[in-house]
Amino acid sequence: MSFFEAASWHEGEVAIHKRTRISGYDNPTSPFLTPRAASMIQRYPMMAIGTLDDQDRPWCTVWGSDHLPIAQPVAQSVLGVRTTVDASFDPVIQAIYNGKDDGEVIREEGKTRLMSGLSIHLEERGRVKMAGQVIAGALTANEPVAPISVSDDDALLGKSGEVQLVVKIDQSLGNCPKYLNKKHIVATEPKPRLLSSSPHLTQKAIDLVHKADLFFIASAHKHEDMDCNHRGGPPGFIRVQQPASLDEGSIIVWPEYSGNNLYQTLGNLESTPHAGLVIPDFESGDVLYVTGDTETLVGDAASKVIAKSNLAVSLKVTGARLVEKGLPFRGKLMEDASQGRSPYNPRVRYLTSEKTDAFGKTAGDAPPTTAKLIKKTKITPTITRYRFALADPGAFGPWKPGQYVAMDVAAELDMGYSHMRDDDPTSLNDDYIRTFTVSSIPNSLGLHGEEFEVTVRAVGHVTKWLEWQREGMCEIGIRGFGGEFAFEPSSRNVFIAAGIGITPLLGQMDSLDLNKLKVIWSVGIRDVALPLDVLSQFPSLKDSLTICLTGDESLLDEKNKAQLQNLIDAGVKVLRRRLTKEDLVVLESEVDNWYLCTAPAMRKIVQEWMPGTTIIYENFDY
Repeated sequence: MSFFEAASWHEGEVAIHKRTRISGYDNPTSPFLTPRAASMIQRYPMMAIGTLDDQDRPWCTVWGSDHLPIAQPVAQSVLGVRTTVDASFDPVIQAIYNGKDDGEVIREEGKTRLMSGLSIHLEERGRVKMAGQVIAGALTANEPVAPISVSDDDALLGKSGEVQLVVKIDQSLGNCPKYLNKKHIVATEPKPRLLSSSPHLTQKAIDLVHKADLFFIASAHKHEDMDCNHRGGPPGFIRVQQPASLDEGSIIVWPEYSGNNLYQTLGNLESTPHAGLVIPDFESGDVLYVTGDTETLVGDAASKVIAKSNLAVSLKVTGARLVEKGLPFRGKLMEDASQGRSPYNPRVRYLTSEKTDAFGKTAGDAPPTTAKLIKKTKITPTITRYRFALADPGAFGPWKPGQYVAMDVAAELDMGYSHMRDDDPTSLNDDYIRTFTVSSIPNSLGLHGEEFEVTVRAVGHVTKWLEWQREGMCEIGIRGFGGEFAFEPSSRNVFIAAGIGITPLLGQMDSLDLNKLKVIWSVGIRDVALPLDVLSQFPSLKDSLTICLTGDESLLDEKNKAQLQNLIDAGVKVLRRRLTKEDLVVLESEVDNWYLCTAPAMRKIVQEWMPGTTIIYENFDY
């Protein structure tokens, strides 16, 4: 039986552990290719590779195929790689082979060429990190489909090829499977066209970045070793900050989600702040390679750049290549219950320059005041109206009609760090701030206007927790009031709402001319008690309201059937069907302003029905 001593952390890793207040972890990296890692690599259909070019800039690439293996052990801690690649524009291929694409064997002699790799299986959510040195290799380019030249649109045409690479592995580590979106990989012959090499990313490159749900990153610790890893999330989790000057490189920013706290990539970036990224488009085969200078943002520095983040990285692009059809594979999301998406993916976090997050916070940042739950009214099995009283009404000043309240329940629900949490995966990156539209009229409740109401559907962890709270026994942090979704009081307004999306109207009922207001409200039949409740509060709304009631009446119990009859007897206009385009078009000549609060899918349909109409909408994504 052989034993090896655990590797120590290098100075960059020690520094980032100190900055993030992480301690007590041993380095789990093995100083060789472990048998388990070797077995996994032979089965895995993708491999990312990183190396340094002759300017010591890190670059990263990714190869893949369903013709396995693409890599396998050929000696103890020695891997042989053989697969199809882009022989013309892949920056790692160019760095290693330096233009030699005739099959001649190259051997690294004298100065050692560092490499790092990540073997990955997206369908199984498995990955293995490795690092070492290039020993030898050969690149055989295929004859191009068309002559290598500049095409009509100034895109440089390239060729595919077969790469053989032998690498000595002196580090390996199995990694956690979070934030991997399941995809099935199939081989495809690259047909590369270099569209751009500008560090100031083109719009097509930015679109690719915003579409991506993962990328691979290569980094180095001085000239001692390298690391290659993966970052994944929901499509759009990588953001781009575009400088005004075309001569200035773009800035790519991504949040660092909760992980295993080893911070090996970030440790390299502390000591050697440069990284290479490869961002693939699995559908089209297009790929963006970038290299650049990095800054690791911790705490306030992170949240000032990207919302709801305590840890993030920004990369100033110094080199880039946007290659059309440069990937040797395609990937399709698995057709499982979650469409292949990782259950750990948080929502997209935008740059503060894109969207202002008025109520973002950093660790230890307490909310300005609290509110006590003083009354709760169950309206339907899933919808409840909650009344709160502010402890300090003067903390924010009076809120406006149509605004939302930002509630912070981290003190109650945040369980602190854990590596995995399969029972509630999204909680690992949750800041526990939720925004709810205030459904009561400002200054109408409480002796001094300190009370307000929110009407909420229980759809997630926080709202379901709220359902269980008792009157007088629950106190919640309040971050503030925000939003500007206000109707023009004297104009002819139409408001299109769906379900709980009626709430922005309720807080403005005292300021509207109902003779100039038309409300079209889509309601599921199981929520029939909701419009009854609204009409009991605001009976004058009846003549302005049309309800599109959807769903099968046979689903209702006797209580719900009685409520349905009560709604019909109330005299409000009830249509037993879905909203249609004709319901809206017929009103166009009578309307000054259109307002909408629905789920994103319905919002898109309405906007497609009325392409030339300006529709003011409130996001109903929460």
